[in-house]
Amino acid sequence: MSAPIAHGGGITAAAAGFGGRPEEWLDLSTGINPCPVALPEIPAQAWRRLPDRHLVDEARFAARDHYGSGEILPLPVPGTQSVIQLLPRLLWRERQVAATDDHIAAGDNRVAVTDNRVAVTDNSVAVVAPTYGEYARAFTSAGFAVDAVGDVAEIGAEHRLAVVVNPNNPDGRIWPAEALIALHDRMTAAGGFLVVDEAFGDTDPALSLAARAQELPNLVIFRSFGKFFGLAGLRLGFAIARKDILARFEDWLGPWAVSGPALSIAASLLRSDVSVIRHSLDERSAALQTTLASAGLRIRGGTALFTLVADGRASDIYTHLCRHHILIRKFDYAPDWLRFGLTPDAAADRRLGEALQGFER
Repeated sequence: MSAPIAHGGGITAAAAGFGGRPEEWLDLSTGINPCPVALPEIPAQAWRRLPDRHLVDEARFAARDHYGSGEILPLPVPGTQSVIQLLPRLLWRERQVAATDDHIAAGDNRVAVTDNRVAVTDNSVAVVAPTYGEYARAFTSAGFAVDAVGDVAEIGAEHRLAVVVNPNNPDGRIWPAEALIALHDRMTAAGGFLVVDEAFGDTDPALSLAARAQELPNLVIFRSFGKFFGLAGLRLGFAIARKDILARFEDWLGPWAVSGPALSIAASLLRSDVSVIRHSLDERSAALQTTLASAGLRIRGGTALFTLVADGRASDIYTHLCRHHILIRKFDYAPDWLRFGLTPDAAADRRLGEALQGFER
């Protein structure tokens, strides 16, 4: 088993190390809307009963209309992390079918059948990196070798699955739709899959492949719900793919994977006017970038939900802000990077700005 990955949001640990109560800290370590939407009314039955099929269907129809996925009804999942961890099983199943159908040639040293499963021993998975670390961890923990590539052009016929986060976390890199469609077609020709993680895609719907998904049979799209609506604690996401892939995910997750209240909230909010949310995020993002620029920090990239800074003093800045009870995100693989999530209001802008101005250069 690979080592756990340090993610944002560790306020409890930060407070234990630098003092103060967790609620006193300004948490800028995540890419989550800091101004959550008002919760819609939740029917009492959503709390009292197991989530019945009609609740699931209502959320799926609302997600279809919101994401524009056409004939595909997105599958609600208990956070996209839950289906990231299922991706190796998608490849295991494909290899098992191939083995059963005698498509694996004797003596092929890339594939071995053991315990009714098929172990892939070549570099069969590609992840465009650096990016969200749980993808590589999920595959390496399942025994797959993972190639971290810097460009989709580096993904070849030997890869049976490719992962692209678009826009990317943490640098905000964007891949045009046509480049991803071309990659999908290459993966399909080689019998593989393309996974596109659009967790930060709600702020710019034009980037999404959801509207093309029904034309792209080996495409899997993941969408986050909590980041955009500011409700990460709900643990809700959606998967968009062809019916048989979604059926496998649903089977592997088991019954009642998503709670009734979460389904009810999704059905309401996905049908609401989200233009106000996008406008608010744009304002908050502009305010954050102004604060960072005023402190002399160089912006390296980002999205409407976070900003990435590159600075040789990153470790010292991180510690300095922690002493002021402000938590940001640092990276072990890029020691000069810092990611700042959005501040919730003008008072938080001032608090961050004053702390940065007090940093000894």
